[in-house]
Amino acid sequence: MRPLALALLATLRDMAPILATIALFQGLVLGVWPDDPLGLLAGLIAILIGLTLLVRGLEMSLFPIGEALADAMARRGHPVWLMGFAFALGFGSTVAEPALAAVAAQAASAMVADPDFPATETQLAALTVQLRYGVAFGLGLALMLGVWRILKGWPLIWLVLPGYGVIALVAALTDAPFVAVALDLGTAATSAINIPLMLALGIGLASSLRSRNALVDGFGMVVIASLTPMLLFLAAAFVLVPVG
Repeated sequence: MRPLALALLATLRDMAPILATIALFQGLVLGVWPDDPLGLLAGLIAILIGLTLLVRGLEMSLFPIGEALADAMARRGHPVWLMGFAFALGFGSTVAEPALAAVAAQAASAMVADPDFPATETQLAALTVQLRYGVAFGLGLALMLGVWRILKGWPLIWLVLPGYGVIALVAALTDAPFVAVALDLGTAATSAINIPLMLALGIGLASSLRSRNALVDGFGMVVIASLTPMLLFLAAAFVLVPVG
């Protein structure tokens, strides 16, 4: 019970700044208090317990398994299998991302509410799924690219600068509403579940290669993982919406 209690305290400590900010502005600036304080308190307790159990569960199960698989594949895997494992790891861990699910649902709702995107509730649910799986596919490709970069010894800057340059160019050439959605989806794709797995894969692979440095070559997976879904969705916006 002690580890769980410590985890609860750590989660409460992490939540304290945002709770204090909300309380400060709600009470002192706006001067409005919630109509159902007990319900609000129950919801906050549920969030605290839920986040604690999520993080604790990940630490006990998913992270050790993912790190062990990543290390084994990096040390003994053939490049073809390694690339396939990287794609599967990126795709599977991203589909499970709570942050991505939230952003995809909000983006789908906003797009459907726009007159340019009329849709039914069924189509809204389908659009949410399409956004999530589209981002997950892009992140799977990103991990493949990250693995290939480590194998070839490419400097990270070769990928980062052109990637952000393309993002800036596409955003400047089109005012499509999908552009802002693409940027948020790309950022939400990397969060609590898949970042440790990406780091384990990158560092494990770089450490297993004599000509690579774990600190220099092992990191960089996360920025590539954020860039690739953005580029895919920006390309879709550029193709589907006229430039102007």
